[in-house]
Amino acid sequence: MKTERNCILIGGGLSGLALAYLLTKEGVATTILEASDRLGGRIQTLTGPLGTPLELGATWFSDVHTHLLALLSELGLPKYPQHSGGISLFQTKSFEPPQAFFVPAADNPSYRLAGGTQRLIDKLAQTLPPQSIRLNTPVRAINQSGDLLSVELADGSALQAHQVICCLPPQLAASRIQFSPALPEMIAKLLPTVQTWMAGSIKFVLEYDEPFWRQAGYSGMLYSHAGLVTEMYDHTNLEQNRFGFTGFLNGSAVAYSPEVRREFVLRQLGELFGPKAAQPSAYVDKVWNDEYVLAGSPVILRPHQHNGHPALQAGYMDNRLHFCGTETASAFGGYMEGAVMAARSVAERVLG
Repeated sequence: MKTERNCILIGGGLSGLALAYLLTKEGVATTILEASDRLGGRIQTLTGPLGTPLELGATWFSDVHTHLLALLSELGLPKYPQHSGGISLFQTKSFEPPQAFFVPAADNPSYRLAGGTQRLIDKLAQTLPPQSIRLNTPVRAINQSGDLLSVELADGSALQAHQVICCLPPQLAASRIQFSPALPEMIAKLLPTVQTWMAGSIKFVLEYDEPFWRQAGYSGMLYSHAGLVTEMYDHTNLEQNRFGFTGFLNGSAVAYSPEVRREFVLRQLGELFGPKAAQPSAYVDKVWNDEYVLAGSPVILRPHQHNGHPALQAGYMDNRLHFCGTETASAFGGYMEGAVMAARSVAERVLG
Protein backbone atom coordinates (compact mmCIF):
# COMPACT_ATOMS: atom_id res chain seq x y z
CA MET A 1 0.00 0.00 0.00
CA LYS A 2 1.34 3.43 -0.90
CA THR A 3 1.63 5.98 1.85
CA GLU A 4 2.35 9.69 2.07
CA ARG A 5 4.29 9.36 5.29
CA ASN A 6 7.89 10.44 5.35
CA CYS A 7 10.69 8.97 7.40
CA ILE A 8 14.07 10.24 8.52
CA LEU A 9 16.72 7.57 8.92
CA ILE A 10 19.71 8.46 11.08
CA GLY A 11 22.74 6.54 9.87
CA GLY A 12 23.84 5.47 6.40
CA GLY A 13 25.21 2.02 7.14
CA LEU A 14 23.77 -1.23 5.82
CA SER A 15 20.69 -1.18 8.05
CA GLY A 16 19.82 2.40 7.14
CA LEU A 17 20.31 1.89 3.41
CA ALA A 18 18.45 -1.43 3.39
CA LEU A 19 15.57 0.17 5.28
CA ALA A 20 15.48 3.15 2.89
CA TYR A 21 15.46 0.70 -0.02
CA LEU A 22 12.51 -1.25 1.43
CA LEU A 23 10.51 1.87 2.32
CA THR A 24 11.17 3.65 -0.96
CA LYS A 25 9.85 0.65 -2.88
CA GLU A 26 6.57 1.13 -0.99
CA GLY A 27 6.35 4.83 -1.77
CA VAL A 28 7.54 6.18 1.59
CA ALA A 29 9.68 9.29 1.23
CA THR A 30 12.92 8.74 3.12
CA THR A 31 15.85 10.94 4.06
CA ILE A 32 19.13 9.45 5.28
CA LEU A 33 21.20 11.62 7.59
CA GLU A 34 24.78 10.36 7.84
CA ALA A 35 27.20 12.08 10.21
CA SER A 36 30.37 11.04 8.37
CA ASP A 37 31.55 11.81 4.84
CA ARG A 38 30.78 8.35 3.46
CA LEU A 39 28.09 5.68 3.37
CA GLY A 40 28.61 2.17 4.68
CA GLY A 41 29.15 2.40 8.43
CA ARG A 42 31.13 -0.68 9.41
CA ILE A 43 31.41 -1.69 5.75
CA GLN A 44 34.39 -0.05 4.09
CA THR A 45 36.19 -1.29 0.99
CA LEU A 46 39.31 0.43 -0.32
CA THR A 47 40.95 -0.15 -3.69
CA GLY A 48 44.65 -0.99 -3.58
CA PRO A 49 47.20 0.53 -5.98
CA LEU A 50 46.96 -2.63 -8.11
CA GLY A 51 43.15 -2.58 -8.08
CA THR A 52 42.50 -5.13 -5.32
CA PRO A 53 39.28 -4.63 -3.30
CA LEU A 54 40.57 -4.37 0.28
CA GLU A 55 38.06 -4.89 3.09
CA LEU A 56 38.58 -2.85 6.25
CA GLY A 57 35.14 -3.70 7.58
CA ALA A 58 32.48 -6.40 7.27
CA THR A 59 33.58 -9.09 4.84
CA TRP A 60 32.15 -12.59 5.29
CA PHE A 61 28.73 -14.23 5.30
CA SER A 62 27.38 -17.76 4.89
CA ASP A 63 24.42 -19.85 3.83
CA VAL A 64 22.70 -19.33 7.19
CA HIS A 65 22.43 -15.60 6.42
CA THR A 66 19.30 -16.04 4.34
CA HIS A 67 18.01 -12.45 4.47
CA LEU A 68 21.32 -11.03 3.31
CA LEU A 69 21.56 -13.63 0.55
CA ALA A 70 18.04 -12.77 -0.63
CA LEU A 71 18.95 -9.08 -0.78
CA LEU A 72 22.13 -9.79 -2.72
CA SER A 73 20.17 -11.92 -5.18
CA GLU A 74 17.54 -9.23 -5.59
CA LEU A 75 20.22 -6.64 -6.32
CA GLY A 76 22.11 -8.94 -8.68
CA LEU A 77 25.30 -9.04 -6.62
CA PRO A 78 27.30 -12.29 -6.95
CA LYS A 79 29.13 -14.00 -4.12
CA TYR A 80 32.10 -16.37 -4.13
CA PRO A 81 33.63 -18.70 -1.53
CA GLN A 82 36.42 -17.64 0.78
CA HIS A 83 39.59 -19.49 -0.17
CA SER A 84 40.55 -21.91 2.59
CA GLY A 85 42.26 -24.95 1.10
CA GLY A 86 45.95 -25.53 1.75
CA ILE A 87 48.48 -25.36 4.56
CA SER A 88 47.43 -23.11 7.45
CA LEU A 89 49.67 -21.88 10.26
CA PHE A 90 49.17 -21.63 14.02
CA GLN A 91 51.67 -19.78 16.21
CA THR A 92 51.46 -20.81 19.86
CA LYS A 93 54.68 -19.22 21.17
CA SER A 94 57.05 -16.62 19.80
CA PHE A 95 60.07 -18.85 20.40
CA GLU A 96 58.65 -21.95 18.69
CA PRO A 97 58.16 -22.65 14.97
CA PRO A 98 54.56 -22.33 13.81
CA GLN A 99 52.44 -25.46 13.60
CA ALA A 100 51.41 -26.25 10.05
CA PHE A 101 48.23 -28.15 9.29
CA PHE A 102 46.44 -28.93 6.05
CA VAL A 103 42.86 -27.70 5.69
CA PRO A 104 40.77 -28.91 2.74
CA ALA A 105 38.46 -26.50 0.95
CA ALA A 106 35.34 -26.04 3.06
CA ASP A 107 32.16 -27.90 2.14
CA ASN A 108 30.12 -25.06 3.65
CA PRO A 109 32.32 -22.04 3.04
CA SER A 110 32.05 -18.47 4.08
CA TYR A 111 31.41 -16.13 1.18
CA ARG A 112 32.63 -12.75 0.04
CA LEU A 113 30.96 -10.29 -2.26
CA ALA A 114 32.48 -10.04 -5.72
CA GLY A 115 34.13 -6.66 -6.10
CA GLY A 116 34.02 -5.95 -2.37
CA THR A 117 31.31 -5.50 0.25
CA GLN A 118 31.08 -1.80 -0.61
CA ARG A 119 29.26 -2.85 -3.77
CA LEU A 120 26.23 -3.69 -1.63
CA ILE A 121 26.28 -0.21 -0.12
CA ASP A 122 26.74 1.45 -3.50
CA LYS A 123 23.98 -0.61 -5.12
CA LEU A 124 21.48 0.23 -2.39
CA ALA A 125 22.37 3.93 -2.59
CA GLN A 126 21.84 3.88 -6.36
CA THR A 127 18.22 2.79 -5.87
CA LEU A 128 17.48 5.94 -3.85
CA PRO A 129 16.94 9.52 -5.02
CA PRO A 130 20.32 11.28 -4.70
CA GLN A 131 18.76 14.16 -2.78
CA SER A 132 17.52 11.73 -0.13
CA ILE A 133 21.05 11.09 1.17
CA ARG A 134 22.80 13.77 3.22
CA LEU A 135 26.38 13.19 4.31
CA ASN A 136 28.27 15.21 6.94
CA THR A 137 24.96 15.74 8.77
CA PRO A 138 25.19 14.84 12.47
CA VAL A 139 21.97 14.73 14.49
CA ARG A 140 21.89 16.30 17.96
CA ALA A 141 18.29 15.86 19.13
CA ILE A 142 14.93 14.28 18.37
CA ASN A 143 11.93 16.18 19.71
CA GLN A 144 8.28 15.15 19.57
CA SER A 145 5.98 17.88 18.32
CA GLY A 146 2.37 16.83 17.95
CA ASP A 147 2.04 14.26 15.19
CA LEU A 148 5.55 14.87 13.95
CA LEU A 149 9.08 14.39 15.19
CA SER A 150 11.60 17.19 14.79
CA VAL A 151 15.19 16.19 14.13
CA GLU A 152 17.67 18.84 15.21
CA LEU A 153 20.93 18.90 13.27
CA ALA A 154 24.36 19.96 14.46
CA ASP A 155 24.15 23.21 12.48
CA GLY A 156 21.03 24.23 14.41
CA SER A 157 18.53 23.55 11.64
CA ALA A 158 15.74 21.02 11.98
CA LEU A 159 13.82 18.57 9.82
CA GLN A 160 10.40 17.09 10.49
CA ALA A 161 9.08 13.63 9.76
CA HIS A 162 6.21 11.36 10.65
CA GLN A 163 8.66 8.73 11.82
CA VAL A 164 12.34 8.67 12.73
CA ILE A 165 14.49 5.57 12.78
CA CYS A 166 17.88 5.51 14.50
CA CYS A 167 20.02 3.27 12.30
CA LEU A 168 23.25 3.70 14.22
CA PRO A 169 24.67 1.65 17.10
CA PRO A 170 22.37 2.00 20.13
CA GLN A 171 25.26 2.98 22.41
CA LEU A 172 26.18 5.76 19.99
CA ALA A 173 22.58 6.96 19.72
CA ALA A 174 22.37 7.23 23.50
CA SER A 175 25.55 9.28 23.67
CA ARG A 176 25.05 11.59 20.69
CA ILE A 177 21.30 12.27 20.60
CA GLN A 178 19.06 14.04 23.10
CA PHE A 179 15.46 12.80 23.19
CA SER A 180 12.53 15.01 24.18
CA PRO A 181 10.40 13.90 25.84
CA ALA A 182 12.91 11.63 27.53
CA LEU A 183 12.79 7.96 26.59
CA PRO A 184 11.29 5.55 29.15
CA GLU A 185 13.80 4.75 31.88
CA MET A 186 14.20 1.12 30.85
CA ILE A 187 15.28 1.84 27.26
CA ALA A 188 17.29 4.89 28.33
CA LYS A 189 19.34 2.70 30.68
CA LEU A 190 19.63 -0.09 28.13
CA LEU A 191 20.97 1.86 25.15
CA PRO A 192 24.39 2.75 26.63
CA THR A 193 24.99 -0.89 27.57
CA VAL A 194 24.42 -2.42 24.12
CA GLN A 195 27.71 -3.72 22.76
CA THR A 196 28.68 -2.39 19.34
CA TRP A 197 30.10 -5.23 17.29
CA MET A 198 33.58 -4.53 15.86
CA ALA A 199 34.06 -1.57 18.22
CA GLY A 200 37.73 -1.53 19.14
CA SER A 201 38.69 -4.16 16.57
CA ILE A 202 41.78 -3.52 14.46
CA LYS A 203 41.53 -4.86 10.93
CA PHE A 204 44.36 -4.82 8.41
CA VAL A 205 44.67 -5.48 4.68
CA LEU A 206 47.65 -6.17 2.45
CA GLU A 207 47.93 -6.17 -1.33
CA TYR A 208 50.50 -8.12 -3.37
CA ASP A 209 51.29 -8.46 -7.06
CA GLU A 210 51.23 -12.27 -6.90
CA PRO A 211 49.78 -15.01 -4.66
CA PHE A 212 53.14 -16.36 -3.51
CA TRP A 213 51.52 -18.22 -0.60
CA ARG A 214 49.16 -20.15 -2.87
CA GLN A 215 52.07 -21.02 -5.15
CA ALA A 216 53.79 -22.56 -2.10
CA GLY A 217 50.66 -24.51 -1.07
CA TYR A 218 49.52 -22.22 1.74
CA SER A 219 45.89 -21.28 2.34
CA GLY A 220 46.76 -17.84 3.64
CA MET A 221 45.10 -18.65 6.96
CA LEU A 222 47.12 -17.77 10.05
CA TYR A 223 46.19 -17.91 13.72
CA SER A 224 48.64 -16.59 16.28
CA HIS A 225 49.01 -16.24 20.02
CA ALA A 226 52.49 -14.84 19.54
CA GLY A 227 52.50 -12.04 16.97
CA LEU A 228 50.66 -8.80 16.35
CA VAL A 229 48.55 -10.54 13.70
CA THR A 230 46.09 -12.77 15.56
CA GLU A 231 44.19 -14.10 12.55
CA MET A 232 44.56 -13.69 8.80
CA TYR A 233 42.95 -14.94 5.58
CA ASP A 234 43.53 -15.00 1.84
CA HIS A 235 42.04 -11.91 0.20
CA THR A 236 42.25 -12.83 -3.47
CA ASN A 237 39.40 -11.50 -5.62
CA LEU A 238 36.78 -13.50 -7.54
CA GLU A 239 38.70 -13.35 -10.82
CA GLN A 240 41.89 -14.48 -9.06
CA ASN A 241 43.93 -11.69 -10.61
CA ARG A 242 44.18 -9.43 -7.54
CA PHE A 243 45.83 -10.71 -4.39
CA GLY A 244 46.16 -9.93 -0.71
CA PHE A 245 45.61 -10.82 2.92
CA THR A 246 43.14 -9.49 5.45
CA GLY A 247 42.76 -10.11 9.15
CA PHE A 248 42.84 -8.75 12.67
CA LEU A 249 45.53 -7.43 14.98
CA ASN A 250 45.90 -7.89 18.71
CA GLY A 251 43.86 -5.26 20.55
CA SER A 252 46.98 -3.96 22.27
CA ALA A 253 48.17 -2.67 18.89
CA VAL A 254 45.90 0.36 19.32
CA ALA A 255 48.73 1.89 21.36
CA TYR A 256 51.08 1.77 18.37
CA SER A 257 51.21 4.16 15.43
CA PRO A 258 50.12 2.82 12.01
CA GLU A 259 53.77 2.84 10.99
CA VAL A 260 54.79 0.66 13.93
CA ARG A 261 51.86 -1.70 13.35
CA ARG A 262 52.92 -2.06 9.71
CA GLU A 263 56.50 -2.79 10.75
CA PHE A 264 55.46 -5.54 13.15
CA VAL A 265 52.96 -7.08 10.73
CA LEU A 266 55.45 -7.27 7.86
CA ARG A 267 58.13 -8.68 10.14
CA GLN A 268 55.79 -11.41 11.39
CA LEU A 269 54.59 -12.36 7.91
CA GLY A 270 58.10 -12.23 6.46
CA GLU A 271 59.28 -14.73 9.05
CA LEU A 272 56.36 -17.03 8.27
CA PHE A 273 55.99 -16.77 4.50
CA GLY A 274 59.34 -15.45 3.30
CA PRO A 275 60.65 -12.10 2.02
CA LYS A 276 57.87 -11.55 -0.52
CA ALA A 277 55.38 -11.22 2.34
CA ALA A 278 57.32 -8.22 3.63
CA GLN A 279 57.00 -6.37 0.32
CA PRO A 280 53.32 -5.57 -0.25
CA SER A 281 52.14 -2.96 -2.70
CA ALA A 282 49.85 -1.66 0.06
CA TYR A 283 49.30 -2.00 3.80
CA VAL A 284 46.31 -0.35 5.48
CA ASP A 285 44.76 -0.88 8.89
CA LYS A 286 41.85 0.61 10.76
CA VAL A 287 41.02 0.83 14.45
CA TRP A 288 37.25 0.73 14.76
CA ASN A 289 36.86 3.18 17.62
CA ASP A 290 36.19 6.51 15.88
CA GLU A 291 33.36 8.89 16.69
CA TYR A 292 31.05 7.18 14.19
CA VAL A 293 31.31 3.82 15.95
CA LEU A 294 31.86 4.43 19.64
CA ALA A 295 31.34 7.17 22.22
CA GLY A 296 32.62 7.43 25.76
CA SER A 297 33.76 4.37 27.69
CA PRO A 298 30.83 1.93 27.82
CA VAL A 299 30.99 -0.92 30.32
CA ILE A 300 30.70 -4.09 28.26
CA LEU A 301 30.92 -7.38 30.14
CA ARG A 302 30.43 -9.82 27.27
CA PRO A 303 30.32 -9.97 23.45
CA HIS A 304 26.98 -9.06 21.88
CA GLN A 305 25.79 -7.69 25.22
CA HIS A 306 22.07 -6.86 24.95
CA ASN A 307 22.09 -7.35 21.16
CA GLY A 308 18.56 -8.19 20.09
CA HIS A 309 16.98 -7.05 23.36
CA PRO A 310 13.17 -6.85 22.99
CA ALA A 311 13.18 -3.19 24.05
CA LEU A 312 15.23 -2.39 20.94
CA GLN A 313 12.44 -3.77 18.78
CA ALA A 314 9.68 -1.59 20.21
CA GLY A 315 8.41 1.82 19.13
CA TYR A 316 8.69 5.01 21.19
CA MET A 317 7.27 8.54 21.10
CA ASP A 318 3.82 7.23 20.18
CA ASN A 319 5.37 4.62 17.90
CA ARG A 320 7.04 7.30 15.79
CA LEU A 321 10.60 6.53 16.90
CA HIS A 322 12.29 3.20 16.21
CA PHE A 323 15.76 1.74 16.56
CA CYS A 324 17.18 -0.16 13.62
CA GLY A 325 20.68 -1.54 13.34
CA THR A 326 22.43 -4.86 13.43
CA GLU A 327 22.61 -4.77 17.25
CA THR A 328 18.81 -4.54 17.42
CA ALA A 329 18.16 -7.68 15.37
CA SER A 330 16.61 -10.71 17.06
CA ALA A 331 19.35 -12.91 15.56
CA PHE A 332 22.83 -12.42 14.11
CA GLY A 333 23.35 -9.19 16.02
CA GLY A 334 26.50 -7.41 14.87
CA TYR A 335 26.60 -9.07 11.45
CA MET A 336 25.41 -7.98 8.03
CA GLU A 337 22.58 -10.48 8.29
CA GLY A 338 21.44 -8.76 11.48
CA ALA A 339 21.46 -5.37 9.74
CA VAL A 340 19.20 -6.67 6.96
CA MET A 341 16.92 -8.47 9.43
CA ALA A 342 16.55 -5.29 11.48
CA ALA A 343 15.71 -3.28 8.36
CA ARG A 344 13.03 -5.76 7.34
CA SER A 345 11.54 -5.79 10.84
CA VAL A 346 11.33 -2.00 11.09
CA ALA A 347 9.99 -1.71 7.55
CA GLU A 348 7.13 -4.04 8.49
CA ARG A 349 6.34 -1.92 11.55
CA VAL A 350 6.47 1.36 9.64
CA LEU A 351 4.42 0.07 6.73
CA GLY A 352 1.98 -1.86 8.93
